[in-house]
Amino acid sequence: MAEYQGYILLFIIWLVSIILIRALLNKTKNKAHRPPSPLAIPIIGHLHLLAPIPHQALHKLSTRYGPIMHLFLGSVPCVVASTPEAAREFLKTHENNFSNRPQSSAVDYLTYGSQDFSFAPYGPYWKFMKKICMSELLGGHTLSQLLPVRREETTRFLRLLLKKGNAGEAIEVGGELMTLANNIVSRMIMSQTCMENEGEAEEVRKLVQDTTHLTGKFNVSDFIWFFKNWDLQGFSKRLKEIRDRFDTMMERVIKEHEEERRKRKELGGGDGQIKDLLDILMDILEDESSDIKLTIENLKAFILDIFMAGTDTSALTTEWALAELINHPYVMERARKEINAVIGNSRIVEESDLVNLPYLQAIVKETLRIHPTGPLIVRESSESCTIWGYEIPSKTQLFINVWAIGRDPNHWENPLEFRPERFISEEGSGKSQLDVRGQHFHLIPFGSGRRGCPGTSLALQVVQTNLAAMIQCFEWKVSGGNDTVDMEEKPGLTLSRAHPLICVPVPRLNPFPPM
Repeated sequence: MAEYQGYILLFIIWLVSIILIRALLNKTKNKAHRPPSPLAIPIIGHLHLLAPIPHQALHKLSTRYGPIMHLFLGSVPCVVASTPEAAREFLKTHENNFSNRPQSSAVDYLTYGSQDFSFAPYGPYWKFMKKICMSELLGGHTLSQLLPVRREETTRFLRLLLKKGNAGEAIEVGGELMTLANNIVSRMIMSQTCMENEGEAEEVRKLVQDTTHLTGKFNVSDFIWFFKNWDLQGFSKRLKEIRDRFDTMMERVIKEHEEERRKRKELGGGDGQIKDLLDILMDILEDESSDIKLTIENLKAFILDIFMAGTDTSALTTEWALAELINHPYVMERARKEINAVIGNSRIVEESDLVNLPYLQAIVKETLRIHPTGPLIVRESSESCTIWGYEIPSKTQLFINVWAIGRDPNHWENPLEFRPERFISEEGSGKSQLDVRGQHFHLIPFGSGRRGCPGTSLALQVVQTNLAAMIQCFEWKVSGGNDTVDMEEKPGLTLSRAHPLICVPVPRLNPFPPM
């Protein structure tokens, strides 16, 4: 035992020596030019300061250390921007330096070595996929062609709410919205393949939930350098299980699509057929003249991106919006009056009506301001640069605190108040002109610049249309006899509610419009 104690003591001495040497080197290197920073603890750096909810903790720190601050998450250097002016510096003025995303072991494994779009390194492949996204996959023409899919799933959703409402049964709003979003994305990606039976649809939903959960968990191997090759938390087994499930599903779906495409070619038809997103990707995969030759792994990884980005986020935004409307009944009533004036009671609101519903759009903007589904934008510097006199080394992770920016009292009057009118009023500083597409840095729920979300248009269409239908068709009674809804947040990669929203959807239209 004494022999082992000697080895342990030597290891501790070695470890402490390494830590002290690294600390001294870091202290003397560029100390005068770094942004302000709290006191760090050896090994873990500032990780202890991020509990329990990182974006809230970072906001609190920024009130003391300023709009740009420097942190060490374990051994990983980070810089945090918490105001619109600071965000503009990183995402616009120095965008070329911050067009990469940091790699995590979980995301890298699930995306076949970052062969996807969202986490791929900035370069020729990423630029090619961005172009494909904007022109073909998520462009206006494709979204218009797939409008019937979204309309059918909204109808399916409203029928479920009507059935529950007539029976006086409560629903978990977030869960049903997640199912709706997942059904829309599944059908847009691969038509009816995942919707053939409820078992398959449930498998897709669980796969997305498991992937989101695991990629959002803190992995010590990503942040503490001497644990880099250790799987201390047992992530490897769970990651393999998730990717094997996804692989099995995608191999089956791709095989079915290949067979269907072969039949269409043999029959000489299909020119006028509406293509799903997988069909478009397979066209690019088979195109020998394409600028970039895609692989099956690229295709699978990209599909995983769309599932991840297109389900959780839109469901959460709609759920937060409904919770705010329940807590602010006068806003709900004003939205209903606008919908009644434009649509009436004889039909259900559709996507084409949204342009005539400015107050509804303002409700969604205000929801995204206070409850951005991605509270932190994460990038990584590709080379060193100087911002506001501070030296930012290469390979520094960047966190833009979108949640904090939406609460900045220097740009928002009464920032904690839910007031959609701020987006339609012509008074004051012209905030009525703000959109959510990243041009104005005090409202960037979808990011900004070249790495902003390419699915913004789809997300807004899904959220606004379904929220409008929920307002138009139902009264929402909170389960348990409460008049208000708790708005506490839960830790995670996306901004989830700490407590599920349980409501009875009471039909308010009689007769109910035909669906």
